Amino acid sequence: MDINANTQVCGVIGNPVEHSLSPAIHNAAFQKLGLNFVYLAFRVAAIGDAIKGLRALGNFRGASVTIPHKVAAVPFLDTLEPTARHIGAINTIVAEGGSLTGYNTDATGALRALREGGVALKGQHVVMLGSGGAARAIAFALGTEAGIARLSLLGIDEGERTALAQDLQSKTGLTVQAAPLDDATLRQILPEAQVLVHCTPMGMSPNVQGTSVPGLLLHAGLTVMDIVYNPRETRLLREAKAAGCRTIPGLEMFLHQAAAQFELWTNQAAPTDVMRSVLESRFS
Repeated sequence: MDINANTQVCGVIGNPVEHSLSPAIHNAAFQKLGLNFVYLAFRVAAIGDAIKGLRALGNFRGASVTIPHKVAAVPFLDTLEPTARHIGAINTIVAEGGSLTGYNTDATGALRALREGGVALKGQHVVMLGSGGAARAIAFALGTEAGIARLSLLGIDEGERTALAQDLQSKTGLTVQAAPLDDATLRQILPEAQVLVHCTPMGMSPNVQGTSVPGLLLHAGLTVMDIVYNPRETRLLREAKAAGCRTIPGLEMFLHQAAAQFELWTNQAAPTDVMRSVLESRFS
């Protein structure tokens, strides 16, 4: 597809962005469907100035928003969809008729990954490890859209996990237990849980031997999703598989959050097979 005056522009806004896999997967998807779109990487320090500049472009269609701008971008948008408003952070901007709307497809992507992995979430007890930005997005999706029975929120930062638990309870009515992320708490809570979602950087490359959960505490009947996608199979997932757990790798969430972005920008079903192939080629 030739780049011309009618090409719709999308991109990732963050700092740094050099490592991002988003340009490769989105451009492959645009090409597959023959769409006159292009996706670029924008290293941005001043998020307000960047969004003001993007507003001035007649062919700007949308953006992925990544670290450190997911919260800072919010005041510069015109509207937020309800899940993003609850979360207080976005990862996607859609431009429509001169108006900029913020979405959070981290939430959508996590639910899609779980559901496509065969997980029935309704009425389940979910344990979440971590209480940062990604955990916040997934927790609100679980509380508003998935119909889970209860959430055990385990984190290192007491203030952060307590604030998230209170926010969840007040905005969604979900039953939330907040506790420290340590072996004693895991030993108490994991035996009665059906789903474990890992949302900390533990085990991410290059520290691939790290894990937040001792392998002996994992049990068959537990579904384990790790949002870390590099390496493709973390130590947590490897030990979960050995324990007889169903496992869902972080690559699935990354894929599905990107597919949801693609669909918001193009109003067409994402070619997830092509996007998955590009991702897998980077980790083969």
